[in-house]
Amino acid sequence: MLFAADITPFDWNRILFSDDAPPLFLLEVALRCVATYLLMLGALRVTGRRGVRQLSIFELSIILGLGSAAGDAMLYHDTPLLYAAVVFAVVTALYLLFNWLTEKFPGFSDWLEGKPVLLVADGQIQLKNFRSQNLTQKELFGELRQLQVEHLGQVRRAYIEATGNMSIYFFEEQEPVRPGLPIWPERVAETHRRAEEAGRHACACCGHVQELPRGGTAKCPVCQEEEWVPACEAKRVA
Repeated sequence: MLFAADITPFDWNRILFSDDAPPLFLLEVALRCVATYLLMLGALRVTGRRGVRQLSIFELSIILGLGSAAGDAMLYHDTPLLYAAVVFAVVTALYLLFNWLTEKFPGFSDWLEGKPVLLVADGQIQLKNFRSQNLTQKELFGELRQLQVEHLGQVRRAYIEATGNMSIYFFEEQEPVRPGLPIWPERVAETHRRAEEAGRHACACCGHVQELPRGGTAKCPVCQEEEWVPACEAKRVA
């Protein structure tokens, strides 16, 4: 163990090399990098394209495990390459086993990776499901805005998938525009307890829409909140 008195600041020999290994060990590091990189390529080849596209929780845990094994074997002289090869073989076998189990037993797949959860239905946030996903309204609205959604009235169904991605279904273009809660940041910030103008207003919490008179107040019958935003009726332009 080094004490402060034993450390020489800006000691380039200590910074660039190691007291525990000679400079020639750098060549071994290069060899270890090549070997473990080939092991990673082999493991990713077995997992297929899905393993490098959108990662589930299980797939992410595998990547983290492989990354730890690869990093240690690449860098540390006291980590034999054979140990890293065993880790790669076992983790890859686990991936194949769990894939087989998820195909045979759908319930096991739901437990391991999760299942799609309905977040928005007919322009209204499903608060019970939404709150169970550890999401914020800001995150949900951000995902919707990336698909050119202007207000919740344009959304027929919105699901969060097991991978964390959002799947959005819209109303048919020929259907009448449904009023909904606007999701532009500047509109979301304009919440009021008392309606400034008479007309349709959307609950700032769940998106429920109802008529309010000028100067009127109301408690949302769905979520019991009292903040409202003038509803938007803009037609979605893809």
